[in-house]
Amino acid sequence: MRRRVVVTGMAAITSVGLNLEESWQAIKAGKSGIGPVTQFDTTGFATTIAGEVKNFDITQFITKKEARQMARFSQFAVAASKMAAEMAGLTEGNFNRERAGVFLGVGIGGFEVSEKGSADVLTKGPHNIEPLYIPKLIANEAGGNVAITLGLHGPNCAITTACSSGTDATVLAADAIRAGRVDIMFTGGAESTICKSAFAGFNKLMAMSTANEYPEKASRPFDKDRGGFVMGEGAGILILEDYDHAVARGANIICEYAGGAMTCDGYHLTAPSPDGRGATQAFKLALADAGLQPSDIGYINAHATGTPLNDPLESKVFINVFGEHATSHKLLISGSKSMLGHTLGAAGGIEAIVAIKALTEGFVPPTINLDNVDTEAGCTLNYVPKVGVKAELNAVMSDTLGFGGHNGVVCFKKV
Repeated sequence: MRRRVVVTGMAAITSVGLNLEESWQAIKAGKSGIGPVTQFDTTGFATTIAGEVKNFDITQFITKKEARQMARFSQFAVAASKMAAEMAGLTEGNFNRERAGVFLGVGIGGFEVSEKGSADVLTKGPHNIEPLYIPKLIANEAGGNVAITLGLHGPNCAITTACSSGTDATVLAADAIRAGRVDIMFTGGAESTICKSAFAGFNKLMAMSTANEYPEKASRPFDKDRGGFVMGEGAGILILEDYDHAVARGANIICEYAGGAMTCDGYHLTAPSPDGRGATQAFKLALADAGLQPSDIGYINAHATGTPLNDPLESKVFINVFGEHATSHKLLISGSKSMLGHTLGAAGGIEAIVAIKALTEGFVPPTINLDNVDTEAGCTLNYVPKVGVKAELNAVMSDTLGFGGHNGVVCFKKV
């Protein structure tokens, strides 16, 4: 029999809150965290808005010297991991650090570090780059810094599958516990790419919203007037643990990780497969892994980017998998990116946490800015528009769909 996996700790840093409770209360209330970009001069850019994390002070968690050695995405990962560890009650002596690891989703890494370093080399010469240029920018350093800060000596890996990174990391972390290789895994994702290079690149792809005059209204999943995603940043960290191990140390068990799956469309660099084949298969495999039926799922935190192609495709996938359970509006679906923006590699961690909070509190947060559902494009389901609703939930899911055709799905249930 494979080992059971439970969630014993979690933390979120988002554009609407510096911790889990702040973020969750804002998400429940449908509060937007999107506003004008402050991290760089946006003159000349088509997009000038983002879901920035505001008033973040990393020195509440580590020293200034330690902070200077980390890019912003690593700082988010470390701060969230420390908060999650506190929630989980992980203290010296109550767990084996050799059997505790980190699988962390990071889509891009220290993009702003790379941007500045490249500019310095080109304008000032090769000797004018900062000494920690490479260690700060590479994706694995978020997990490395978490392990260094918390003294974790188990397996440590960066999962980089674009927007699916945080979800895929969670699936792989759970599998490592199930296989008996570890007892505890820190997982989820962290990202911060609000910089000139990222904005220029995504604008060139025509992927980001340019509704700069009304930032809070710019992210509009499933709406007729959606015009692309809005960049966000932050971290969502979950602590997964072997059930017996958690019980033995008297941990507070939040919920159970029921199952998950990863697939790839194998279709296009940026566009999803029009038939939804890859995402459909990911959902079906995740349900099978969880031993659940489609009708058992009460809520899905959808990928819901607000892009022209993604929202109708994702709705088609939900109909493919859930059938009448979805079309009858019994299945509740919402998109927290409407409030937080798209946090790329962190999205899977943050949105899994939103789904778990919905499960444990019996409240489904809304999809804000959903004024005119795009039924003509196939968005015909219950997206919980504008205002959240109470709901008795026994199992929930979260999905992320990334460039390269990556599809990740996770499922959680009550213990």
